[in-house]
Amino acid sequence: MKIFISTFIAATLFCSCGYTQNNSLKIPTAVSAQPVPGEAVATFAEGCFWHAEIVFQSLAGVRDAVSGYSGGHDTHPDYEKVSTGNTGHAESVNVYYDPKKISYQQLVEAFFASMDPTTLNRQDNDEGTQYRSIAFYRNDSEKKIIENEIAKINASKKYGSKVVTQVVPFVHFYPAEDYHQEYIAHNPDNGYVQNVSIPDYLRFRKNFKGPYKN
Repeated sequence: MKIFISTFIAATLFCSCGYTQNNSLKIPTAVSAQPVPGEAVATFAEGCFWHAEIVFQSLAGVRDAVSGYSGGHDTHPDYEKVSTGNTGHAESVNVYYDPKKISYQQLVEAFFASMDPTTLNRQDNDEGTQYRSIAFYRNDSEKKIIENEIAKINASKKYGSKVVTQVVPFVHFYPAEDYHQEYIAHNPDNGYVQNVSIPDYLRFRKNFKGPYKN
């Protein structure tokens, strides 16, 4: 996202995204600030956390997706430090969901459907270790689900390369600054949002069957 200005210019010149602003597009936001009984948490990193946030918040059974940092060694990360690539953290989301309405399996499927899991340390024009793909697991069952999905994708030969998503145990999640939360909903006219985030989200909605809230 540090290069959102160049991304915006390139997209404007070459029309690679083919996105026309649509004021009727409903951007998924958090349903409630309060946790619900029986709620579970899943953590993923897939490039820009603005994109990941609306992907997961669009799914039925997901209450909220919080942008933040995970996977690194810095115990006091912030956006500027993480953007250097020196903290070990990746832009991530904590997904709060009701396992009675949506399964961890479905979340993992949505995760892999909403990005290219074969690009190392990169998604779209966002490049660096802070944009790497990571599926964090909290138990052996989650680990197995992730590994099985990776094996399935590799066997399908959907991509020209193997999946490079890291599969690592969850340790800690650090929420990002307030201005990053619900960023797309609050900044719909931002160039990066219009030319990268929203087109990526629309592509996800086209290719993934859901379940969706609407």
